[in-house]
Amino acid sequence: MSFVVDAMNNLRRDERGLALTEFAFAAPIFLMLVLTGLELSNLALAHLRVSQTAMTVADNAGRVTKAIDEANIYEVFTGAEYTSDGLDFEPNGRLILSSLEHNGHTDSREGQTIVWQRCWGDQTSVNSRYGAEGFGKDNDSLEQGLGSGSNKIAARRDTRSCSSRRPTTISRWSTPVSSIRRRSATKAPSTCAGRSIRESATMAG
Repeated sequence: MSFVVDAMNNLRRDERGLALTEFAFAAPIFLMLVLTGLELSNLALAHLRVSQTAMTVADNAGRVTKAIDEANIYEVFTGAEYTSDGLDFEPNGRLILSSLEHNGHTDSREGQTIVWQRCWGDQTSVNSRYGAEGFGKDNDSLEQGLGSGSNKIAARRDTRSCSSRRPTTISRWSTPVSSIRRRSATKAPSTCAGRSIRESATMAG
């Protein structure tokens, strides 16, 4: 019995391996904090790059000074592909380009309307938070324009942006489709209604 008591007393006074034991308790918490910080940083960076992609698309589309066509839109989305490189955005997200203009009404229905939309990305379940193509045409649903909070954009009643006109179809592309596709592996943008530009042009023609 005394042997057991002595052994327990020796074990209680033995400080060998104390640091290793403390590290074993602290390591999981420390690793969790480090990995959480890395993931939060990665999330913030991904959000930043997605925002930059959206701003790049809006800026490039707004630089078209003459009548816009599908070739212009194709190249705008090609820029989005390069900007979002490494994010796997195309298979996991959706980018919606909307053209906005005044709906032409001067009564209580006066507001903005989405003239056309083009989409890029495979997540077809994602819809525009502001409405689909044609939204606001006969009512004031978009009276204040597009945007959140005080950051809204709207077209003036007495102006008509060149980008507000519906893009011409494939049969009137200014640049051959084959040469555009050689420059980028980007899939053809869709009309946001589940059809590709080629399909919608075929149906219209």
